Amino acid sequence: MQATAKVTGVRIAPRKCRLVVDLVRGKKVADALGILANVNKSASPVVAKLIKSAAANAVNNNKMDESKLYVDTIYVNEGPRLKRYMPRARGSASSIIKRTSHISVVVKEK
Repeated sequence: MQATAKVTGVRIAPRKCRLVVDLVRGKKVADALGILANVNKSASPVVAKLIKSAAANAVNNNKMDESKLYVDTIYVNEGPRLKRYMPRARGSASSIIKRTSHISVVVKEK
């Protein structure tokens, strides 16, 4: 039995999200939330909220025991890129690519 949660279009680069996601893969839900509370990265509140959502889905929809849940699968995919331009010297412009992320998590019961 498993429960999932997804968030799409988060305005954080996937490379930065993966640093946070790799810390909690395979941990119990309570331990993962404790780790994320102490990580000083911009993606940690988003990942913590997503894990809480997946745990709530498991408890409310699938009648799983909350104390036995662990993060089975969590991964980050690249979302659409926002292309912006910044004015530069002598009338030229340089492009800026603002990257987005899609984060998915699966929690299971041991």
